[in-house]
Formats: sequence, structure tokens, C-alpha cells
Amino acid sequence: MTNRPRLTSDQLRSRWWFDNPEHPGTTALCIERYMNYGVTLEELTSGRPIIGIAQSGSDLTPCNRHHLELVKRVKDGIRAAGGVPFEFPMHPIHENVRRPTAALDRNLAYLGLVEVLHGYPLDGVVMTTGCDKTTPACLMAAATVNIPAIVLSGGPMLNGWRGNERVGSGTVIWELRKRLATGDIEYAEFLSRATDSAPSVGHCNTMGTASTMNSMAEALGMSLPGSAMIPGPYKERSMVAYQTGDRIVNMVWEDIRPLDILTRAAFENAVVVCSALGGSSNAPVHVNAIACHAGVKLDNDDWQRLGHPVPLLANVMPAGAYLGEEFYRAGGVPAVALELLKHGLLNGDVMTVNGHTMAENLKGNDTLDDDVIRRFDNPLVAHAGFLNLKGNLFDSALMKTSVISPDFRRRFLDNPEDIEAFEGRVVVFDGSEDYHARIDDPSLNIDATTILVMRGAGPVGHPGGAEVVNMQPPEALIRQGIESLPCLGDGRQSGTSGSPSILNASPEAATGGPLALLETGDRLRVDLGRGRVVLMVDESTLELRRERLDAIGGYPYPAHQTPWQEIQRTLIEPLDRGMTLRGADEYRDVARVSPPRDNH
Repeated sequence: MTNRPRLTSDQLRSRWWFDNPEHPGTTALCIERYMNYGVTLEELTSGRPIIGIAQSGSDLTPCNRHHLELVKRVKDGIRAAGGVPFEFPMHPIHENVRRPTAALDRNLAYLGLVEVLHGYPLDGVVMTTGCDKTTPACLMAAATVNIPAIVLSGGPMLNGWRGNERVGSGTVIWELRKRLATGDIEYAEFLSRATDSAPSVGHCNTMGTASTMNSMAEALGMSLPGSAMIPGPYKERSMVAYQTGDRIVNMVWEDIRPLDILTRAAFENAVVVCSALGGSSNAPVHVNAIACHAGVKLDNDDWQRLGHPVPLLANVMPAGAYLGEEFYRAGGVPAVALELLKHGLLNGDVMTVNGHTMAENLKGNDTLDDDVIRRFDNPLVAHAGFLNLKGNLFDSALMKTSVISPDFRRRFLDNPEDIEAFEGRVVVFDGSEDYHARIDDPSLNIDATTILVMRGAGPVGHPGGAEVVNMQPPEALIRQGIESLPCLGDGRQSGTSGSPSILNASPEAATGGPLALLETGDRLRVDLGRGRVVLMVDESTLELRRERLDAIGGYPYPAHQTPWQEIQRTLIEPLDRGMTLRGADEYRDVARVSPPRDNH
């Protein structure tokens, strides 16, 4: 337990707004308008912590919408602990619906949160999360402003079912679209069966990006232990909402801040836990971004070095068989983390938001079902983390090894004369529209050994970095039983996808990366053992292609559609650097380093 001096009421940050005798006019202006909906003068001036609640729920964000109800319990907890709650809206983020991609919204939500947390009279904040990018946006802002902060996940949906078959959100759609392509099911049945995966409030019930990133918040120590994967409708979700509200008030008095928790050791823990969970391929992008804003250097080489040797313990879709309810009942993130701690893979001394160390929090949290959460010596996959591939096409691209299927391994990686490696002819698509328009064109001659390439899908090209790399084969091949092909691209893919794509390739084609030089018919060699992807085209040919490309002004991509698209494209870092805004990481601990000026 932390043993640090407690703050006194005159040290509260909010006093500079609400009880500052040196500037009575400004204080009066700050206070008077809050009276118009019934807040009392005593609440604002009696030395009680003012606690913000970043509300990510709305009608536009269904995965987080139940936070509109959960926040009532958060407020109860805040008031019971002696605080005063102030709820405010976050910029909406909904992965499935936002076009051209919700990745545009992560940084926009981050900027909005930074301005609210810095410029308003908040002593601490509860950050409500759920859908994929709400979690990193909140944690990035928490690191930048560095007032006491705690994450409250909304939790996954209940299991989806069709008869006695589990239906996982996202994952089922990638499977059903193959059946739709072959004519096994009609459009109406496709839509009906897809909705089976969404039986209740909550975010994805698979270990997609939402479940992964909320688990990362817990693994980093930024949410209460055991809270990340409580299903949204469970009574325990409302209970932990209350406990979170209670805890943030005490965090203010104890002066526990995000940068006390978001240390190098905490990020290394998160990488290890992510691998054991079979976490989303989007996790490195977002966790690297949070680390960047916390002043911790973390890159994709770290993800391979720390994470690839870690076994897969969570038997949860898309890498496993179960869904969020079973995972929670089996012990959730603490049970996975305890297995890792017992085998020396976690740092148990790191601080967490409840004031205890990780090791203290994990005591007694053994798995309750060792099929859902495997023991360390009986994993689903021995080495489950990401490979950081390099070569003459890119400096960094990730492959999620926990989802390499037996069929994919047999067809591409088990050649005894070329183990863990394969070669193939590429077919190149420039954006998702091009893929959808041409994938079934027989003149492309796509066969069972073809490598599908998606480019123009990165942070600048799409823009935002779209989830379009997990491409399915042509309908003709699917009818022959070929349900997957190697995919590669400078975009991302859904964390609910089981495709072992090579993705997040950096630099992207739109910024001059060598992917822009690739042509349909070229041959690639992929060597997982050596961590290399090599374009088998001679340098003189590539130089001629570069000259032709330069002559037309570089790789063409769509024009800006909104002011924000132009701003983000101008400032965005590549995917391997977390897709942060260039220069934003120079602002850190701004609440203390650079308090906001008076407004009157």
C-alpha cells in the first residue's frame, strides 16, 4: 500500500477556480453559473475534491452506451467518498460505423480530453471506456495532463449464441461473409446471424481490440483489479462503477497520478499480458502511443522481444474457443497475470490505482477453469506474441502468431525444405474500394499461393489507418475450400479477426514507403524464422519505378474531406510509432508543469 503524505483541501487544484480569495472576481465568475442547475456554493467551496467523469457513452457509441446508467453508480461512489462529480462528454468513437475509420477519432478525442482536463477545475477524473479507441484516447490524455485518473471499462457483451454454438462479435462476421460469398447463406440470413453476436449491452465479447485494450488498462494498473472483463450487464459491473468512484476521491487525497503508474515496467507487463491473452494486433499501436505520451520509449521490437516467447493462456476467440463470460468466470485478467507472475514474466512491484502493487492485487487469483484460462505449462500456443517483420518493403510490420491456423501453417509454413517461410506472387489492391471491385476478377489469376496486398490504407493514405488488411480470397477459391490467403498491408485489421496478416506496415505507401513500388505479379519471400519479408525484384527495376512514381507526384491517395483529416495527415506519425500526433508527446504533466492562465 502506498504510504505518502495526503493532500490537504487547500492543495486541491480546483480551489484555484472555486475558492481563490486573491481573485474574487474570477472566482465568482467560475462559481455563479453552476448554481443555475442546483449545485450549492458549499459543494464548490468546502474543500471537497471535484471529480470529472469522461462520458464516452452516447447513442452513437452503442458499445459504451450503458455508461449513461453506470455513471450513476460512479457518482454515488464519488459522493460517498466526499467528492463532487462533474460528468462531461467525450468525442464519440464507434469502430464499426465511423467512416472512413474510427482511428481518426482516437487522436481527436485525446485532444479534447487534454483540453478539458487541463482547463477545467478537476482534481481527478474517472475515464469511461469500452469501444476500441476510447481506452487509448483516455490513457494518452491521462498521461499528458497527469491529474489523478482511473479507468472504468463498460465490459463485454454477454455471450452470443445460435442454438448451442457460441457466436463471437466480429469473429462471426468474418466467417459468415465467406459463406455468403459461396452462396451457402442469403443476405438476410447473413445479417440475422451477425446480430446473434450482440445479445446485450457492452463491447465485443471476443478478445478483439475493445477487450484487449480494457485488459491493457488493467494490466498497466490504471483500473481496479479484476474489473476489465466483467460483462456489461452483470451486477458486478455496477458494483465496480461505485468502487471506482469511491477510489478516485482517495487517489486525489493520496496524490496518485498516472505517471506514477505508467512506468517502463508497467508497459512491459502489458506487452506480456497481451500476448498471453491473444490480444488484438491493434494493441501495439495504442499501447505504444500511451507509452509515448507517458515518456516511455516502447516500440515493436519490444513487442517481439518481450511478447513473442509468451504462451497463449486465454482460450478466447479469435485465437481460442470461448467468449467474455467464460473468461471472466474463470478469473479474467488477474488469473492470466498470476500465471505469468508465478513464472517470472511480470514485474509484481509496479504500483496500481488502488495503491497496492500488482503482486499484492494478484494474490489468490488462480484460474477457476483451466480450459478457459490455461496453466502456463499447458498453453494453447507456446509462443503467442507478435513478430516484428522487416525487409526491403518496410521497416516494421506485425504478424499475430497466436492466430496462425493449422491449415495456414500446413499450406505455408511447414515445408521441411523451407520451414517457417514461403514465397508467392502478389496481387496488389489500392484501398478497400479497389479490393471489393476486383477481388473476383478472374484475370488476376489469384490461386492458393497468391499473397494479397493492401496499400493506401495507412494513417495518411486512407486516412487514419483502416481495418482492411484481412482480405478474404475470391469466391471461386472459397468454393474450393481455400478460405484464407496470406495478406499484407499498410493498414490495420479488426482485432476480432483470426487472420494472421502482415499488417501495420511502416512506412506506408502514401508517405513514400517501398510498398508504393510493388506491382501485381511481383514475388515476395516471407521468412518468419528470420523475421524478413523481401520483395524479389532487382534494385534497378525498383529505381525505375521510383522515378515514374516521383514524376506523378508520389503515390496518389484521396483528397482531404474535412479539416481534421488534413490536420491529422499533416502531423501523424506512422503506425509503428503509435500513430500519435507529431510533437504532442512533448506535453507531459501539464496540469503541474503549466497550469492554465486565468480567463478573466
